Amino acid sequence: MSYMEEFKFWLEDDYFDQETKNELLAIRNNEAEIEDRFYQELEFGTGGLRGVIGAGLNRMNIYTVRKATQGLANFILKQGTQDKGVAISYDNRRMSTEFADVTALCLAANGIKAYVFESLRPTPELSFALRTLGCTAGVMVTASHNPPEYNGYKVYWEDGAQVTAPKDKQIIEKVRAITDYHTVKTMDKEEAIKKGLYQVIGKEMDDKYMVELKKQIIHPEIIAEVANDIKIVYTPLCGTGSKPVQRVLSELGFKNVYVVPEQENPDPNFTTLEYPNPEDPKAFTYALRLAKEKDADIILATDPDADRLGVYAKDAKTGEYVSFTGNMSGMLIAEYILREKTAMGTMPKDPALVTTIVTTNMTFPITKAYNVKLIEVLTGFKFIGEQIKLFEQTGSNHYVFGLEESYGCLAGTHARDKDAIVAVMCLCEVASYCKKHGKTLWDMMVELYEKYGYFKETQYTITLKGIDGAKQIQEIMNKLRENPPKAFGERKVLKFRDYQNDVILDMATGEKTPTGLPKSNVLYFELPGDEWCCARPSGTEPKIKFYMGVKGTSLEDAAARSAQLTEDLKAQL
Repeated sequence: MSYMEEFKFWLEDDYFDQETKNELLAIRNNEAEIEDRFYQELEFGTGGLRGVIGAGLNRMNIYTVRKATQGLANFILKQGTQDKGVAISYDNRRMSTEFADVTALCLAANGIKAYVFESLRPTPELSFALRTLGCTAGVMVTASHNPPEYNGYKVYWEDGAQVTAPKDKQIIEKVRAITDYHTVKTMDKEEAIKKGLYQVIGKEMDDKYMVELKKQIIHPEIIAEVANDIKIVYTPLCGTGSKPVQRVLSELGFKNVYVVPEQENPDPNFTTLEYPNPEDPKAFTYALRLAKEKDADIILATDPDADRLGVYAKDAKTGEYVSFTGNMSGMLIAEYILREKTAMGTMPKDPALVTTIVTTNMTFPITKAYNVKLIEVLTGFKFIGEQIKLFEQTGSNHYVFGLEESYGCLAGTHARDKDAIVAVMCLCEVASYCKKHGKTLWDMMVELYEKYGYFKETQYTITLKGIDGAKQIQEIMNKLRENPPKAFGERKVLKFRDYQNDVILDMATGEKTPTGLPKSNVLYFELPGDEWCCARPSGTEPKIKFYMGVKGTSLEDAAARSAQLTEDLKAQL
């Protein structure tokens, strides 16, 4: 059907409720809006759904969520694992509670038991819960750090990680195979509860999660020593992190934890935030104000579903607070874990650190210094989680730490997705170590630069919305793929990696070798001096992202090299 025919179907068919029809009637004279809502189905991608909330095929609503769930249910039934059930959690966004129930009741109608959290919980606890319960899958209703008008739906498999190949594509096929909304099942909630197909979970799972988190602490005695002195400011950015973060820090003994009052409670409108993303400096406005008032050592912010962590720490020399990227905070935690476990003799046999191809290259010298294997995977923490599963299946390595540039990391294997709660806990231990030795986190970061090199990473993003935007993004990728630049300014391209076509091209010799990673629409340019540039379309937003990394001789040199590489990239585009 054309977009206008789809629009009329939604208006006229009895399947859709009157509230949905009223919303559509309000746009009946706006053809551009109708086209945007109905020109395509909201894509069920490799991670699930994400989109603007509203009526229509190309929106997040109870109908698109239920249809996606029916596809997931059909896949589970085909696998024969329906008796294991599915765990469901959700964050504070608009319609999150409703979408969680829609998901649960569709599963229940298909004879699959749903374990639903009693109230909002973080993404990493969903990952932990489905593994603890032995579920076949999990669903997290969240749009992560997207603006308030968005919501989303992430699918996890029994190992606790988001679904990877080939299951991701197989689930997508099942979702796409549903062409008639009338075939999508649901049932009454009371009936589902009565039949044991809808079970509420909560406190008991929280307690088990806390036990696993605290196992990652290496030196509780150092925390005890400085617990009365160190000052921590924390903001959950109006999301799910508030209760678990405050609980774990309290149970570890930290006495001076100050939570930003304006952002402590869940708020689906994110009233005090332009954008609930710890990567955005504006998200720290209230936290920085409180930190200056309390003379805090460290400022921490978790995103709405509490899988990403943003950090500021005081520079003792200037008295100002310095922003840390996800690469920086990840490297601080990684080096601390590797150093202390090596010193204590608790490093496991065949240790491995897992990271993504767009994460800082500082991982290379750090892992080499501690004789830890470094494994690089495609962008997306699900690929890090997949490596943990492979280690367990083969016994080839033991997971020590994993991180990605987008403010996500994981210590421990209790979850298989990035966990901002454990990251908060680990970074507070590192900050305690610094406090004990008369240093700040920023002092330790500078020490890492001096020891391993002044690595600096940056991003350049182009946002192109709608149908035309999607075409432009594809055109940019096609141009770079078919005619890869031979240089970025004065930097020659040494090797060109095309992950879509599984080839690494040596630009000097013309030799081609495989990438060794799954196919993905990602292009990577290796440059001299441990520098690089990578291009990939976002899987969740109408954007094309360019990631870049440089290595300088000082902070100033690294900043200048980064700025120049960005300008050279723009010139290529």
